[in-house]
Amino acid sequence: MSLEITSTAAEIDAHIIDVLRHRVGKDERAAKPHDWFTATVLTLRDHVIDRWMESTRKTYAESGKRVYYLSLEFLIGRLLRDALSNMGMTRDMEKALREHGLDLAALEDLEPDAALGNGGLGRLAACFMESLASLDIPAYGYGIRYKNGMFRQRIDDGWQVELPETWLSHGNPWEFDRRESSYRIGFGGEVVDDGEGVVWKPAEQIEAYAIDTPVVGYKGKRVNTLRLWTAAALDPIRLDRFNAGDHVGALVEEARADALVRVLYPADSTAAGQELRLRQEFFFTSASIQDIVRRHAQYNGDVRTLPDKAAIQLNDTHPAVAVAEIMRLLLDEHGLEFNEAWDVTKRTVGYTNHTLLPEALESWPLPLFERLLPRHMQIIYAINSRVLREARKAGLDDGAISAISLIDEGGERRVRMANLAFSGAHSVNGVAALHTELMKSTVFSDLHKLYPDRINNKTNGVTPRRWLQQCNPGLVSVLKDAIGDGFLDDAEKLVELNALADDKLLGERIAEVKRSNKVALAAHIKAITGVRLDPDALFDVHIKRIHEYKRQLLNLIETVALYDEIRSHPERDWVPRVKIFGGKAASSYHNAKLIIKLANDIARRVNSDPAVGGLLKVVFVPNYNVSLAERLIPAADLSEQISTAGMEASGTGNMKFALNGALTIGTLDGANIEIKDRVGDDNIVIFGLTAEEVLAKRAQGYNPREVIEGSRELQQAVSAIATGVFSPDDPERYAGLMGGLYDSDWFMVAADFDSYAAAQRTVDRRWEDPAGWRAAAIRNIANVGWFSSDRTIAEYAREIWGV
Repeated sequence: MSLEITSTAAEIDAHIIDVLRHRVGKDERAAKPHDWFTATVLTLRDHVIDRWMESTRKTYAESGKRVYYLSLEFLIGRLLRDALSNMGMTRDMEKALREHGLDLAALEDLEPDAALGNGGLGRLAACFMESLASLDIPAYGYGIRYKNGMFRQRIDDGWQVELPETWLSHGNPWEFDRRESSYRIGFGGEVVDDGEGVVWKPAEQIEAYAIDTPVVGYKGKRVNTLRLWTAAALDPIRLDRFNAGDHVGALVEEARADALVRVLYPADSTAAGQELRLRQEFFFTSASIQDIVRRHAQYNGDVRTLPDKAAIQLNDTHPAVAVAEIMRLLLDEHGLEFNEAWDVTKRTVGYTNHTLLPEALESWPLPLFERLLPRHMQIIYAINSRVLREARKAGLDDGAISAISLIDEGGERRVRMANLAFSGAHSVNGVAALHTELMKSTVFSDLHKLYPDRINNKTNGVTPRRWLQQCNPGLVSVLKDAIGDGFLDDAEKLVELNALADDKLLGERIAEVKRSNKVALAAHIKAITGVRLDPDALFDVHIKRIHEYKRQLLNLIETVALYDEIRSHPERDWVPRVKIFGGKAASSYHNAKLIIKLANDIARRVNSDPAVGGLLKVVFVPNYNVSLAERLIPAADLSEQISTAGMEASGTGNMKFALNGALTIGTLDGANIEIKDRVGDDNIVIFGLTAEEVLAKRAQGYNPREVIEGSRELQQAVSAIATGVFSPDDPERYAGLMGGLYDSDWFMVAADFDSYAAAQRTVDRRWEDPAGWRAAAIRNIANVGWFSSDRTIAEYAREIWGV
């Protein structure tokens, strides 16, 4: 396959004008910026399509094994800059657009973020898809084409307001309709015996059809496919009802289908919300599995060889029903015996676990599951019978057998999706070393006893193309001058920087880039929030999904304590600090939304207090997404990775920040441990309880009230928040939130406060030594190249997928 880009800037210019006239329908003198954006994307897309077709032909010619990555989220962000960079066309495109007085960066900002994900799970999936293409591994990503995403976050009077994402309102120039790839998805009905076997006769059917987006690998080596499913009713309108006057009721089937692809993570606090989530998960999983099995049967014939040609990876428990769906197709449509079908399924499927939180290990009320998926319920009972017999034969006790069962018999009977995924996979991997070990000893301890060779570790990674080369070009330029450009092809070559960590000139150049990034970020934040930030202050950044275990609350309480100390001791030389928060709270998660309000209440009070002057600023940046992360991460001095130890599976933000020269303040949780091992104890600030200490404290009867009352700073800060100092309009607003700390403090906020506050003062002291800080920043950049998703994907390919 040719890898050379032969188009010159002049040829690209001519191509853009041709596209503008004949596909956008505009004369260049009348074209608006959005017209130029569309023409630019379509011009680039034409080049991408050629590579895409070459990649597909190559895969079929080699008759190789494909990876199929099933994920409910793909947080791909904007694609123009990424695809241009990976195709090696950025400079020529810049030149071509400059001829028309256009700035490429300004056009890139017109592209909306694809509203296909929310947090680390979806961003990991996007990094993995890019690395699969960069490593020349044939792959499909499978997910849902959400029309309105999770939500667009607006902050009104400090409160989160959820609005629909409208990223598709003007179309998406990256997409390709694949109407030939459509499948019927059934729900409900009954299972009947037809004499030769059983047949599922659904009461309701919906059509899933595919929309494909190309995923470009580094240097255009390979272009893979992200296949997203959208839904349609078999009868979009009931004309009989419409003509009878029921104009709205005539469209109910289309509305029901449309609901499947409207919103990511619809609130599941109601029975209807739970049903919609299960329908969504089965909809995309069934369509994906039907597509995979159809492709295999078409090109390879015998479905018994599926494990030789397909590796299906389940990204968390959302697509776990794939195990039952594969079994259904093999048993009911291809006529395999149960034992043979089970063997084929297990050898094909791998499962990645992303959480140790029991409530996040999905389970469904058995009556709901059986009503919607009666045939799958039969298959799950059959699998469960087999698994429990194996457990009994292995000598496990009744408690272990109960924990292993795919059916939770305690209280309301529920179907345990994580147990289904574990039982039906040949590989079950964690995403950081600590997480994997905790899987063995906590949530999957009994399944691990039954299948001791199944759990393995694959520490997460991030793509260095988006998270260094594209988001921080100034730093890349400095690094190329220092160590050459080998690290662009292999991020682990950044280790060559270690020899230059104490080089004064290199440190100063990297600091200049950092300050430039901070100036740009400060201007952006001023434009969207009105808050002025000092780029010479320490930028302390905490951006991630809002959740109590991620402990934004710990950071906020310490911020209040710091505010009190600055006011009480103006004579001290305080380090000017900017606290930047960002992240979305699930729409039904009351405490998380209250934490967002608290952040904004604290910001309003602190930022308007002349007593702290320029020493402390707090800002909550709304609608955190990939594009905002690409601005925030290169500008950060300090990376907040402060989850309760033992609760964060891995984290990937921690890797992105370190790669861009931020120091980490964090607990010994997730991948923080491995980052510490790589960068060295002197180049990271660790605090707090370990995972073992957290478990021990809970087991021994932890008394948070005693801890709070024993810490003057903590007690004062908690009291100020609880009594309405930061919420004079509603003094009781945070009484319950603070009361939770006194009564239980499950997430160990009080237990870790003093250690965290001391660690922050250590950060202050280190900041006052610019040379030492710069050397530590260089050592972070140098030693986190190992956390490239290229390395992670290579491990999956070698040790799980066999590709």
